[in-house]
Amino acid sequence: MPKSKLAKNKISSSTQSYLDIAEIRDDVVVTKDGSVRSVLLASSINFALKSEDEQNAILSGYLSLLNSLDFSVQIVVQSRMLNIDAYLSDLERRSSEQTNDLLRTQIQEYRSFVSELVTLGDIMGKRFYVVVPYAPAKDAKKGFLSQLSAAFSPGKIIQLSDKLFSRYQEKLASRVNTVVGGLSGIGITAIPLGTQSLIELYYGSYNPELSQIQKLPKEEEMKIDE
Repeated sequence: MPKSKLAKNKISSSTQSYLDIAEIRDDVVVTKDGSVRSVLLASSINFALKSEDEQNAILSGYLSLLNSLDFSVQIVVQSRMLNIDAYLSDLERRSSEQTNDLLRTQIQEYRSFVSELVTLGDIMGKRFYVVVPYAPAKDAKKGFLSQLSAAFSPGKIIQLSDKLFSRYQEKLASRVNTVVGGLSGIGITAIPLGTQSLIELYYGSYNPELSQIQKLPKEEEMKIDE
């Protein structure tokens, strides 16, 4: 095997060993330490346009939600340059299918306007996520030396049996329902991401530029090495 290929494989293996994710299955992210995560996609609210009473009610509800939780959650805001390639392609298709010359011209001019607006304005799209974890109690009680040891052996993966995974998944689902209900009380809709959406989320997070030009196949079309 050529040296360049060996080096490439070595780099790839080294990078993968430092990722926290062991696998994604049944709409759940399993990390290498044996804990599980569910990721919720949350809607947003325009807080600035609310009245003072509405703002106070939202803040009060949010504080009540946080105080009611006996576990930690992570709130992630992801900003990405708005990608409208699919929309522009659809406009191009509509233009080519249009038999009315005036309408075809208007669609083409609108497409050019939108494309230039996004390019010059650097319009960003934002998505809001809430990560809900569940970790076994024994993991939460790890001492400093155990955590330090784990940090220096990132390739070690704790395998979950189907029975243990089902138990963790059930406890995680209970936490997810609590968070979803609490967010709903302040006007925020939160939806757990499925397996395909989770794969695309992490793929895009670790490969922000590549993900714009190289899309992932559907989950059932992926070939995963055992």
